[in-house]
Amino acid sequence: MKVTDHIKKANGKTLFSFEIIPPQKGRNIQELYNNIDPLMEFNPPFIDVTTSREEYVYIDKGDGLLDRKVTRMRPGTVGICAAIKHKYNVDTVPHVLCGGFTKEETEYLLVDCHYLGIHNVMALRGDAMSHQKYFECTEGGHQYAVDLVSQIQNLNTGKYLHDVMEAEHKSEFCIGVAGYPEKHMEAPSLNTDLKRLKAKVDAGADYVVTQMFFDNNKFFEFVDKAKAAGINVPIIPGIKPIAVKRHLQLLPQVFKIDLPETLINEVEKCKDNKAVREVGIEWAIKQSEELKKAGVPVLHYYSMGKSDNIKAIASQLF
Repeated sequence: MKVTDHIKKANGKTLFSFEIIPPQKGRNIQELYNNIDPLMEFNPPFIDVTTSREEYVYIDKGDGLLDRKVTRMRPGTVGICAAIKHKYNVDTVPHVLCGGFTKEETEYLLVDCHYLGIHNVMALRGDAMSHQKYFECTEGGHQYAVDLVSQIQNLNTGKYLHDVMEAEHKSEFCIGVAGYPEKHMEAPSLNTDLKRLKAKVDAGADYVVTQMFFDNNKFFEFVDKAKAAGINVPIIPGIKPIAVKRHLQLLPQVFKIDLPETLINEVEKCKDNKAVREVGIEWAIKQSEELKKAGVPVLHYYSMGKSDNIKAIASQLF
């Protein structure tokens, strides 16, 4: 079932969902199941699975020479989606990136999803590689998420790349895209960022999931401005509980977001990361309660591979 159909079926009830990260290659998928199992009691209608783009590794060839190779440390997004869908009978949402993929590779991935009965995808540009100052698309790939959305929407109409064939059995992908309550780090202004989000919706995006935020007022303001800009698809808030003290520096640096002073003060009082984790849980519960009261369609949690804090939050809400 499509994410938007789950939302319609809920008839105003706030749903629970979460995002997982594939294990590093060579690790057992059972580790992933161990973190999913405790969350299934809250009946998530769908689970997101992230995709990691390629990165460079350097192999020592001796005599001071290094051989640079391209690898993916966390492959298998579509396979994991299929495994989760089969094991838990739940819809899965693979993340599809511009970065690291050609248009042909994207088409093959989408065809695989179609074969597997995966009807939802999250279309994202992706981040720059570690050695890049700015995002650079793969040769033969998309530079912007709006173009990726257009490719997926073309498949939904039976149009493949290069107009090679028109399909009788068209895909029916429900397309999610990212939104940024505090604007994307590369956007010159929030209004500019909203115009780009509107372009993705006009191209075929069916719903929006936001970047993490810690001040609900910023989310509410973002939703109001999005509606004023003509964005009328469901907007799902993304929630991440702070877990370690280092997040005070790391999250603003990586995601270019602000943390409320009250939250900063509470974390700084903590003597260890166990205490920080409790502060993060309590903050996320308060955030979630307010968002749920406001009638958001889904509360979507970024688990980052661990589920104990997400379980503690969901236990108070669902």
